[in-house]
Amino acid sequence: MLELLQKGGPLMWIILLCSVVALGVFLERLLYLHKASIRVGELLGGLALLIRNHRLDEALGECSASTGPVSRVLQAALLRAKADRGVLQSITSDAALLEIPKLERNLPILSTLAYVTPLVGLLGTVLGLLDAFLILSAHGGYATAAELSRGVYESLLDAAAGLGVAIPAYVGHSYLTSRVNDIIHDMERAAIEIVNLLLDHRDGPAS
Repeated sequence: MLELLQKGGPLMWIILLCSVVALGVFLERLLYLHKASIRVGELLGGLALLIRNHRLDEALGECSASTGPVSRVLQAALLRAKADRGVLQSITSDAALLEIPKLERNLPILSTLAYVTPLVGLLGTVLGLLDAFLILSAHGGYATAAELSRGVYESLLDAAAGLGVAIPAYVGHSYLTSRVNDIIHDMERAAIEIVNLLLDHRDGPAS
């Protein structure tokens, strides 16, 4: 590995740094989104039972005990359970909007690395070919295959390394984006259902 880094030239170290940053961002976001994901159906089912029995304090406690953006959206609605539909919808919408930047944090870094790293590899390719042509020019248009191969090898190595980092970074970004979209959908679903639950059972008899 060290030999490849040395043969790839200085840009290979930049590509290595990009790979380390990309891996760190992916693992951090993967762990965060895993913790942020909950079983929305089960939580809403438990809250529905408590709301029907007018046990709002217990419902609020259930949300507080559960972590994640969906729980915080539900909690925001339960804190203003007596508000009308328009206010409740505005509260849940605002709460969801506050959670989205947290879910998307650092994803632009991964996306940027996926686009930039191939360009760094391409730059290495160009510089490697320039080096080969400089060697050829220095020898009056004649050079051995061994002399030319160094620049060509460096150019190909940088290009391969750039793509080797960019492709997983792009796939990782797409996967994490899909996870974020799933959680946003869960927040929207939870917001709609909690508003309906609160309004449907606000004035009903406790059982």
